[in-house]
Amino acid sequence: MVQAVLKATSSLDSHRHARMEVLKEKVEEEEAAEREEAAERAERGEKTKRPMEVRREETTMTQEMLRDLERKLSEIEVSVPEKLLAFTKDTIDTSKLPLSYQSNTLKEEHLLQVADNFSRQYSHLCPDRVPLFLHPLNECEVPKFVSTTIRPTLMPYPELYNWDTCAQFISDFLSMVPLPDPLKPPLYLYSSTTVLKYQKGNCFDFSTLLCSMLIGAGYDAYCVNGYGSQDLCHMDLTREVCPLTMKPKESVKEEEKAPPKKYAIKPPRDLTSRFEQEQEMKRQEAIKAEEENRRKQEEARLLEQENAKTDPLHGLRVHSWVLVLSGKREVPESFFIDPFTARSYSTQDDHFLGIESLWNHKNYWVNMQDCWNCCKDLVFDLGDPVRWEYLLLGTDKPFLSLTEEEDEGMNDDDDVENLGKEDEDKSFDMPPSWVEQIEISPEAFETRCPNGKKVIQYKRAKLEKWAPYLNNNGLVCRLTTYEDLECTKTLEMKEWYQNREDMLELKHINKITGLNVDYFKPGHPQALRVHSYKSMQPEMDRVMEFYETARVDGLIKREETPKTMTEHYQGRPDFLSYRHVNFGPRMKKLALNSAESNPRPMVKITERFFRNPAKPADEDVAERVFLIAEERIQLRYHCRSDHITANKREFLRRTEVDSKGNKIIMTPDMCISFEVEPMEHTKKLLYQYEAMMKLKNEEKLSRHQAWESELEVLEILKLREEEEEAHTLTISIYDTKRNEKCKEYREAMERVLHEEHLRQVEAQLDYLAPFLAQLPPGEKLTRWQAVRLKDECLNDFKQRLIDKANLIQARFEKETQELQKKQQWYQENQVTLTPEDEDLYLSYCSQAMFRIRILEQRLSRHKELAPLKYLALEEKLYKDPRLVELLKVFV
Repeated sequence: MVQAVLKATSSLDSHRHARMEVLKEKVEEEEAAEREEAAERAERGEKTKRPMEVRREETTMTQEMLRDLERKLSEIEVSVPEKLLAFTKDTIDTSKLPLSYQSNTLKEEHLLQVADNFSRQYSHLCPDRVPLFLHPLNECEVPKFVSTTIRPTLMPYPELYNWDTCAQFISDFLSMVPLPDPLKPPLYLYSSTTVLKYQKGNCFDFSTLLCSMLIGAGYDAYCVNGYGSQDLCHMDLTREVCPLTMKPKESVKEEEKAPPKKYAIKPPRDLTSRFEQEQEMKRQEAIKAEEENRRKQEEARLLEQENAKTDPLHGLRVHSWVLVLSGKREVPESFFIDPFTARSYSTQDDHFLGIESLWNHKNYWVNMQDCWNCCKDLVFDLGDPVRWEYLLLGTDKPFLSLTEEEDEGMNDDDDVENLGKEDEDKSFDMPPSWVEQIEISPEAFETRCPNGKKVIQYKRAKLEKWAPYLNNNGLVCRLTTYEDLECTKTLEMKEWYQNREDMLELKHINKITGLNVDYFKPGHPQALRVHSYKSMQPEMDRVMEFYETARVDGLIKREETPKTMTEHYQGRPDFLSYRHVNFGPRMKKLALNSAESNPRPMVKITERFFRNPAKPADEDVAERVFLIAEERIQLRYHCRSDHITANKREFLRRTEVDSKGNKIIMTPDMCISFEVEPMEHTKKLLYQYEAMMKLKNEEKLSRHQAWESELEVLEILKLREEEEEAHTLTISIYDTKRNEKCKEYREAMERVLHEEHLRQVEAQLDYLAPFLAQLPPGEKLTRWQAVRLKDECLNDFKQRLIDKANLIQARFEKETQELQKKQQWYQENQVTLTPEDEDLYLSYCSQAMFRIRILEQRLSRHKELAPLKYLALEEKLYKDPRLVELLKVFV
């Protein structure tokens, strides 16, 4: 094994030396170019320094800057609260961990030797770089290579198949623990199973778990060891805007304007003053400029405050995150994922200040590019050996394509070709992961957050999350936005609910205006979709929106004020689309809270209708107004396509009888009409009278429907108050742990079945039960009754034994007689029988003799065992606890 290790190590060294030779050739070419440039400058008479002198000066300056930086960093003391460091190796129970956690295999030992050799070469070639993060200790204090700590796993939950939901789950499920030393990677890197068990971890634990799940889901993901900003390392989101507060950009669709008609009426002239409009515009612009200036001053002040708190360790804080490269799972562009916040960032984001190395479950790469401009100029082509130095030869990343001249040179060089073949033959594969299969129980997946609750502080906002069924009212998320940065003045609150029986999904509370908006999922008893209100008291400002497909009347929206009520409809057979009711002051006879018994008087009802294609436009009513107080009815019909105006009618609704009881006859002055094309039948009084009588009935119907709408509002408000007080949660019948009704029913059924089983067993074993049932219940047995019970039980058992013997004897005799009859029949018909009949006869005789022998054996066995059974029953009766005291004299 040692020879194999040395052989593989030598092959890796030879390959690296070959690559280093290529790099040296490029460096020599650059030095030659510099010498030529210096010679040209010397010819031109320009003074220049030699490259070696420049490098010496740069090296000296770099060393001085490093010494000054070390001196300043030594003066900085970083203290981490003890509560955050509660997750240490001392708190982990390692006694029950598998063997792979407590020791290394031969292949893992080989890999550690290869990694040590690689680290020595790296330190020799790059002395100014920090040591590599290669093989930290696990929870059992065993060194494990970082790539083997990744365990690709595809979770059985569809929600974890995509990177965003998977990262969000890990961010919610784990609690963040800062690194012990913010300037160095951790000494310990725990397995993902341990991290999931204790639900705590640092940035490296987060990244390892997330990378394992993303690789299992098919992503090209890598763990990154680099440097991040202070906010990123401390999971500080107080400078970030909460994503839930960002409104999505609405795409405004330009409506196609209808072409103007040739004979369209010109709109009226605009008589507003242009001077007043210009003055108003100037005033509005001045107000906006003042607000913009105030906002800029506030931003400048906040920026000064933030700059005053400059991080002294900027660019030195170690952080770990996940890199997802493009290609797999249709990822169009590479991006970073911060495992603490589950947010995605561009590879050029300012929060990521540099990269030392990255790895996946197959290989390990070291960044050889300069990070002076953070990660903005980094090229993530892991197949480029100049930019990324890899550990193992067995990488699945393609090498860079060479130019034609270099390709020809490589082909001419047989040694390099042989070297590549030798390296290809002696490549070393990454050993399998030492971590056990990552598993998340359904209970843990549903609970999500540690202890079921998590709080995240954003800029002017606070986000709280709860596990389902943790709160009695079904609250799972709450977003509180504030006016100031100190989060003292609340602006609004948004609360999300789940599993509510009233189907409440979201509650939006505006603390400034006092407006509450409730959003419901389909399934509410009143088909309620949105309810906007300031108070639950009736006859107040409120708006109710409904699922029109779940209502018979097609109601979409109802708006209510203390004096009006407006309803919008859709899909009705009578083509009603709008109803507006105006109310007058209520009579002062009763209190205001008795709205059901004392409804508000209706003054005016306005109704609008969609176009009914079955009727002519001249006879299809578009709008009708019932002026109840004035006893008038106004009608406006739909306009024909070839007309520019529509018909109108107005009826003066009078009582059918006067004060003397005389019947009033319809007169022409009771109907005032405007018709575009007058028709003869519309001028007749009979037509007008019938139309007015029909409108009277429709007015009564409209008033009744408006009254029913008022009652429905009261019913909905009462129902909402009961739902808010009860806030009952729905539990699936398959959730046996939470469904108390199903659990109680199941336990009751099991108890009844168990009692029935015990009762049956007891009834089968209790040989005195039939005789005790003849006695009066609750009566104490006497000695004479006990003797009588014993005698009756023995006599009954004796009779049963005799009956059983008689039954066996009767069956024996019956089978014998039938066999004799069959034999006699055979003797009489033996000459005329066919071979088939003889076979049937012989088969019957064989079966009959078998039955006769069995009955004979049963009878003889019964005769032998009957006395023994009788004596055993008699002994049991003398020992029965109910009779033992009374039968002692007879023993």
